[in-house]
Amino acid sequence: MLNLCLSILFSSLIFVIFKLFSIYKVQTLYAIITNYVVACSVGLFLYKESVTISSVIEKPWFLGTLILGGLFIVVFNLMAATAQKVGVSVASVATKMSFVIPAIIGVIAYKEHLGVFKVIGIFLAMGAVYFASIKESNTKINFSVLLLPALVFFGSGIIDTTINFFQKEHVTPSEFPLFSAMIFGSAAVIGVFFILIQSPKKPLKINFKNSIGGVVLGIPNYFSVFFLLKALNNPEFNSASIFTLNNVAVVMFSTLLGILLFKEKISTKNWGGIALAVISILLVALA
Repeated sequence: MLNLCLSILFSSLIFVIFKLFSIYKVQTLYAIITNYVVACSVGLFLYKESVTISSVIEKPWFLGTLILGGLFIVVFNLMAATAQKVGVSVASVATKMSFVIPAIIGVIAYKEHLGVFKVIGIFLAMGAVYFASIKESNTKINFSVLLLPALVFFGSGIIDTTINFFQKEHVTPSEFPLFSAMIFGSAAVIGVFFILIQSPKKPLKINFKNSIGGVVLGIPNYFSVFFLLKALNNPEFNSASIFTLNNVAVVMFSTLLGILLFKEKISTKNWGGIALAVISILLVALA
């Protein structure tokens, strides 16, 4: 449970850091790429054994890190496009609701058992994520642009499902630091190519502030994945429970951090979502 709590903490800090980026005018794309480099470096530092390119390529999970690195970059840009064209609340809901995908896959592929209370908890969690994420009332959604949030939903779900698959089938606990590092390393390499393609149209400012932003983001970003892997390795909880608890608690905790740190206004629906989140967490955890 400690690993899950730490994953929730570091995941929530990522949202706080993104908020600080907008306050201090940090160029987000550059900081994101720098963060991947930092996260990769942290993982390599924590890995106790020697690392060579040939030994990493031979790992059964190496292809998975390439896939996940590409997904990290693609889904991030889809999230940005969704927030700009459809709305921030829609992007948030689409991302957090994605826990349903690995939860269902866990039941189908790994025969994970879900009792009645856990099923109720998962359904309550879906409602909790929705109500806790809504920031505007009477928001009208243009159904012609729902493709973007749909892609974010499935993309985020595929990321969680892929991490869960490789954790169960190919990655040993001692390799968690290296596996996490290679995911972020792949994302960094792909991100650099993305920068090179974008640079003629949108030049990036390489400066101290952007670099510090990437460092500050990279450390919690790495540990959010690292501790999620360790939590998934806990035999007392199945993956459906882990992903439900993680995503709902992140929404709840990041919402509370927004209130305390940035004086964000919380509507009645938001408080209802937080209440549902608490109930769903209790049902899933205690069941």
